[in-house]
Amino acid sequence: MTEPDITIVGGGLAGCEAAWQAAAQGARVRLYEMKPHRFSPAHSSPLLGELVCSNSLRGAGMNNAVGCLKEELRRCQALFMQAADATAVPAGGALAVDREAFALELTRCIEDHPQIELVREEVTEIPTGGIVILASGPLTSEALSREIARLTGSEHLYFYDAIAPIVEADSIDFSIAWKASRYGKGGDDYVNCPLTKEEYLDFVAALRAAEKVPGREFEKVVHFEGCMPIEALAERGDMTLAFGPMKPVGLPDPRTGREPFAVVQLRQDDTHASLFNLVGFQTKLTWPEQRRILRTIPGLAQARFARLGSMHRNTFINAPACLEPTLQFKGRPQLFLAGQITGVEGYVESAACGFLAGIFAARFLQHRPIPLPPATTALGALLTHLATADSQAFQPMNVNYGLFPPLEGRHRKRSDRRLAMAERALADLAPWWQQVTAEDRHE
Repeated sequence: MTEPDITIVGGGLAGCEAAWQAAAQGARVRLYEMKPHRFSPAHSSPLLGELVCSNSLRGAGMNNAVGCLKEELRRCQALFMQAADATAVPAGGALAVDREAFALELTRCIEDHPQIELVREEVTEIPTGGIVILASGPLTSEALSREIARLTGSEHLYFYDAIAPIVEADSIDFSIAWKASRYGKGGDDYVNCPLTKEEYLDFVAALRAAEKVPGREFEKVVHFEGCMPIEALAERGDMTLAFGPMKPVGLPDPRTGREPFAVVQLRQDDTHASLFNLVGFQTKLTWPEQRRILRTIPGLAQARFARLGSMHRNTFINAPACLEPTLQFKGRPQLFLAGQITGVEGYVESAACGFLAGIFAARFLQHRPIPLPPATTALGALLTHLATADSQAFQPMNVNYGLFPPLEGRHRKRSDRRLAMAERALADLAPWWQQVTAEDRHE
């Protein structure tokens, strides 16, 4: 390839989606990815779009805003959703994927695209020539992080993210555990391990007393509320976990016909159902402590762990202070940012941010107007949050219906209100997407 029209730094979900969308708009793209020459603390595969925290892309239904966001991306032919739908595994009311198959599909699509050049090389400085999309992710390397810190003029905001353990399926004791989805919805897609009150309280006490991996001295530990380590939740009170990831509601034990006091759920992690991850069990316990304590869970006494939990620092900028609504850096319009480094949280949100950045950058290149998605859509709601949140207290955010403009008219119950918001979002998405895909080019 001759000199690219657009340079993208980072081959994660946001970078791949940005490259795909920019190329679809006719731009020549060069995508830089530092793997396999260098890996972040959480990554181990040379593939693009590696999922590390979970294989779940969360709720599929429209009663959840992330379900609406996924449907918007699906209707806009996002590469992320094409790969996810092609590699989906059973997960009840959620969309989950075979992580390796998903990354393989994403990598294949990027490598085969004639408009995209993939360069396996670490970028330590923000490119200065031409249009750039910075999608280096929440685990941006230290060298590039220093460059971004200098660019923003202030220290990074940051939080800690945790990875949940994965158990080999044939090491689960199914004389104790059973397969079912909550309230019987979605088939037998989850493995459930029941705890009595005594077992649960002993488990909570063990979490509190367990040895944790200490944070580095120069880093203040700030957890993202939606991804709290189980031991941090246990510190909040005896019953916090029982009303959180270990809630037993809708999961009667088939041996007794009654709901247990608490339940640990495991979700299928691969196509062959040979691996299951512990739902909501992100942790920063030391690995010996994880093995010891998790094997006290009924049904997991002989558990073999394909992966143990870990903790890493995630980095993001203060988007309201630094970015335009078009994801362009203020005062430097040729620089776009995308993905979790902007302050969106979650796999789907990261891909959505890359989707928008790729379209916006290509249109900027072609001197075409940049139409923002309506605020009533999930895509628009995310952008609005990044642009208008309180810059003095900015924190990462998953998409949620609280970010959407309220509905007009009569009062509705919560479930009806959410479905109405989703219907409005998809209706308002169509004319915006038609505008984006129109053939007219303004030179």
